[in-house]
Amino acid sequence: MTEVTVRRFRDADAESVALLVARCLREVNSRDYPATLIERMCDHFSPARFRELATVRQVFVAQHGPSEVVGTVSRDGNKVYTMFVRPDQAGRGVGRRLMTHIEELARGEGHDHMETGASLTGHGFYHRLGYHDVRISETEFGINHILRKPLLRKPLI
Repeated sequence: MTEVTVRRFRDADAESVALLVARCLREVNSRDYPATLIERMCDHFSPARFRELATVRQVFVAQHGPSEVVGTVSRDGNKVYTMFVRPDQAGRGVGRRLMTHIEELARGEGHDHMETGASLTGHGFYHRLGYHDVRISETEFGINHILRKPLLRKPLI
């Protein structure tokens, strides 16, 4: 399989990204959430919503080859949002690659930590990347685990 590359979201990606997120929600998150909530989340993450998000955040996609979108993440400064990896790509480093990309951008801007809200489904993924629980909050989609990770400075050599 071709190596994963990370690039900025383009308007033409909106349909692919929305389908990817709906697939993740229905195939993976549905283990932790009721069907009615999953469908509300799928409706929320429409192509139009991703186009809108791209005007207020940096949205990225991970792709194999010239056009196969296999993951997405967005950020605003040191805040992480909308992290999803196509279910058949889970465990292959796609999520780690996306997170490394945005962590490096945040570090380069001088941020000393990253922060994210995680669903029940994604909570363990963030722990494996070195994120630690800070608190729990309530959202329109249920419980949200707030996690942080220090961004260590790379030594100048």
